[in-house]
Amino acid sequence: MRDDARGARPRVVAVVGPTAAGKTDLAADLARSFDGEVVSVDSRQVFRRLDIGTAKPSAVLRAVVPHHLVDVVEPDEPFDVARFQVLARVAVDDIVSREKSVFLCGGSGLYLRALTEGLCPAPPADAAMREEIARETAERGLDALHRELTVVDPAAAGRIARRDAVRITRALEVARLTGRPLSEWQKEHAFADRPYELLVLVVSPPRSVLDERIAVRTAKMWDEGLVDETRAILDAGFDGALTPLQAIGYREAQAVLRGDMTAAQAMERIRIDTRRYAKRQRTWFRRLDGAEWLEGCESDGTVSQRVAGFFDRGR
Repeated sequence: MRDDARGARPRVVAVVGPTAAGKTDLAADLARSFDGEVVSVDSRQVFRRLDIGTAKPSAVLRAVVPHHLVDVVEPDEPFDVARFQVLARVAVDDIVSREKSVFLCGGSGLYLRALTEGLCPAPPADAAMREEIARETAERGLDALHRELTVVDPAAAGRIARRDAVRITRALEVARLTGRPLSEWQKEHAFADRPYELLVLVVSPPRSVLDERIAVRTAKMWDEGLVDETRAILDAGFDGALTPLQAIGYREAQAVLRGDMTAAQAMERIRIDTRRYAKRQRTWFRRLDGAEWLEGCESDGTVSQRVAGFFDRGR
């Protein structure tokens, strides 16, 4: 939604939070109420074919409320946060140019930051370096690489989970390529590229409620055919070692297909790993200045009034 004719920053509402919190439905409801469209800030929903395991908004919902940055690339195509930033800002500009309201929705804090605060000028991904780090991960294990990170970039290591292969790889890559810790690059940049006036709503139900929602979602994904979806992707010729196919849900489905896990074991592993992931997401979003936290039990009217007031201030 445009602020005014003087070129003030567009007002954008972000509906974010941990997985299974109810972000998708809330963002869609708000978009319907405020003549808006949704830009996904989800690092997995950009991949085609990965539908059930990424809890993509349904085709029916997307027909009613346009969603951008969903189904952008195939699972084997390169896609990183820098490319996301470019495409997402184009999408926001397009929505604003049509005088529609913009709603961001997703659980990837890194993607949200890239879109709304910019990217630090650290060097781009280097294929040769990433291959080298991938070989070391296979040989030495991810724990060893995280320990290395605590030496070369302790600030980054303190923020990055020990099992977060993507972020460990990136931090080591920057340190090795430049001789400077990624945390220094980020501190220097200060994430000061802020093209939007932003209202951030963090949907975060109580832990017991979220744990139950995760259990229900896991069972629903299984019933809807997560294993069959995974089999179809592999049968189409995609390597199961691809990063998107190592995400929670798809790696367990592959284990079932190989006979390494029973369905019950796989579902329990998905529930456990998803709860851990949700905890990391909440920790990340707690660092957002000025974010408003919702437990997910607020009435639609309460949230709508807050959003209406935010948009009204830009008129």
